[in-house]
Amino acid sequence: MIGNLVQPEFEDMIRRQAWTELRDSIMALEPADAADVLIDLSDGLEGIVFRVLPKERAAMVFSYLPLDRQEELIRSLTGEQARSLFDQMTPDDRARLVEELPPDVTRRLLDALSPDELRATRELLGYPPDTAGRYMTPEYVALPADMTAREALEFARKRGRGKETIATMYVVDEKGKLLEDVRLSALVFADPNTKVSDIEERGTVSIPVTATRDEVIGAFDKYDRTALPVVDADGHVLGIITVDDVLEAARRKTTQEIQRIGGSEALDAPYFVTEFRAMLRKRGGWLSVLFLGEMLTATAMGHFEAEIDKAVVLALFVPLIISSGGNSGSQAATIIIRSLALQEMGLRDWWRVMRRELLSGLTLGAWLGLIGFLRITIWQQLGWADYTAHWVLVALTVWVSLVGVVMFGTLAGSMLPFILRRLGFDPASSSAPFVATLVDVSGLVIYFTAAMLILRGTLL
Repeated sequence: MIGNLVQPEFEDMIRRQAWTELRDSIMALEPADAADVLIDLSDGLEGIVFRVLPKERAAMVFSYLPLDRQEELIRSLTGEQARSLFDQMTPDDRARLVEELPPDVTRRLLDALSPDELRATRELLGYPPDTAGRYMTPEYVALPADMTAREALEFARKRGRGKETIATMYVVDEKGKLLEDVRLSALVFADPNTKVSDIEERGTVSIPVTATRDEVIGAFDKYDRTALPVVDADGHVLGIITVDDVLEAARRKTTQEIQRIGGSEALDAPYFVTEFRAMLRKRGGWLSVLFLGEMLTATAMGHFEAEIDKAVVLALFVPLIISSGGNSGSQAATIIIRSLALQEMGLRDWWRVMRRELLSGLTLGAWLGLIGFLRITIWQQLGWADYTAHWVLVALTVWVSLVGVVMFGTLAGSMLPFILRRLGFDPASSSAPFVATLVDVSGLVIYFTAAMLILRGTLL
């Protein structure tokens, strides 16, 4: 919204070459809002804006740009300008950018780093993907245990500039082992002569460097902190993770889960950054599996070919039956996947979920069956369709089939995520299209089995 409002003004400043006015106007905006302005600028103009910004502000604005615009901007800058921008980024943001950019751009940026910056970036890149080591930054303030509150505040003034945060600092021993954390507010209100190790604070919480993304997100959700220290197996502080890193991790996790639920392998980069071949590979694999699954539907139809020949009217309701089962299964799968992700339930709750979904499937199936029965009755009575002289039995077949299909759909959709979690797979892999394909085949079997029992001696 803000970007759309001021974008013409900034383009006018660039045309007039009013560089001082342009710099002051950008500096007056929050970095996130300034990034929105750059996104809305005409192609090629964002590089001009970055050239007039101070280095620190340019790096802050850069971190809010989407990956594709970051790549465009880096390509437009000279080697020295790119190095200056990269220098000002925090190590965790720098590592994440290096991981996602194309190899040629990554190589250019790494060549521009100083030895210390390159070492910090490579240390972060050495940890497995989606672990605490990838999200942490080594930019934090560590306080010796024998330091007083007065000395700690003076230490923070000298050493805190450029750190990720000084709202929370970490008390360590001479070997760097975490003893406790202390908030800046606690230092301000403490007796100036009190040692930082004696300041009574909340309990200390840390995250293992090998903790998974889900464990990191869960820790922040549980302990309500804005930053948490990352430690090795011996308790030595390696870095910290801040809440903005967790929000980014949660966003990426949610994006991947939504893509999987939609029946596609999760993309590793934004839509327009993902190469066309990679896009086809990630979507085509799942589509092929689903297509092969749907071929079983044709096999099932062929098995009941004799029944269809005798009562062609049954074929009219096949789409109705299988779509209802697929929809109910997709609903159940989506609800359970999300509940498992939010830890609203665990594997031990599978029996409670099964009982609940069986009752839900029975109720919903009976309701949809009633709608189907009334639809056949109304159309028959008004002369809009002819469902043969045995239309009541046909309507009853549809009703009974919908009860069975919807109940099976909700059961399959709700239990499949539990099965996948138990086997060690991501529950999001039980995508809605996959569940729908599974229920399509079983729905045909249920429908024609019900028809053979109810219509025996009449149409069949």
